[in-house]
Amino acid sequence: MERRRKIQELIHSGKIPVCDGAWGTFLQQLGLQPEDCPEEWNLSHPDLVFKVASAYVEAGADIIETNSFGGSRIKLAHYGLSEKAYDINREAARISRTAAGSRVIVMGSIGPTGKMLLTGDVTPDELYEAFREQSMALEEGGADAIVVETMSDPDEAIMAVRAARENTSCEIVCTFTFEKNKDGLYRTMMGYRPSDIALMLRDSGIDILGTNCGNGTEGMIPILKEFSETWPEIPLIVQANAGLPLISEGNTIYPESPQMMASRVFQLLDAGASIIGGCCGTNPEHIRTIKSKLIGSGK
Repeated sequence: MERRRKIQELIHSGKIPVCDGAWGTFLQQLGLQPEDCPEEWNLSHPDLVFKVASAYVEAGADIIETNSFGGSRIKLAHYGLSEKAYDINREAARISRTAAGSRVIVMGSIGPTGKMLLTGDVTPDELYEAFREQSMALEEGGADAIVVETMSDPDEAIMAVRAARENTSCEIVCTFTFEKNKDGLYRTMMGYRPSDIALMLRDSGIDILGTNCGNGTEGMIPILKEFSETWPEIPLIVQANAGLPLISEGNTIYPESPQMMASRVFQLLDAGASIIGGCCGTNPEHIRTIKSKLIGSGK
């Protein structure tokens, strides 16, 4: 089927698209409890999920995601919600689509299942079917693109990408999370460097590659450079945390202010970023400030 290319068209127009920021912490501020399933709120609290999506649209995001990160039937089984997976994902996309209107791009979020192929926790067929269901529901709800995000296992990521590619006409984005080891190298939890990931994903059919979570803005720069050096042709997306989290009096604090994150925008672009957004600890003010920085420079 013919693939939609909305994000790439935006990039090729000369614009630097800005993506949204964190959803989980925002939902917690609106009343989500630690024991609650965030994705179930698409059915029970659609007005509050809409509030998050709308806040990022109002902040100037060109791309917003969906409240579906843990929306695979495998992940939802923890809450006894596997049979509602399709409805939950379709509604996630519908809510973001309503907030986005026709101007803003909706990117349907697919996160890891929490099950490992390597240890036999899940079979390839079970993974494929879960990702197929999630991708199709997100497209039906109005997603323009699918983002397979916060991945550490390239085999799981490639399975999710294949399920989305074979069953939807959406653009496909894939992002991995890396941590710096004692040797100063960035690796996924399973030991892969950004260059390894770029080579492994090269023939997967993705449209955009990138990195999210795990690092503040500064830590994303060497990851982007390694991606760019290994696979120069692929557009890159970066969604950094607002710094590395600190624990203060039992609370998790992210130290990077909107101004601090925005001050490194041009370093991210120089490292190869084509799209910039936020992850844990970021909020609409971070996105608004990043957008203003880009607009001020004519980008």
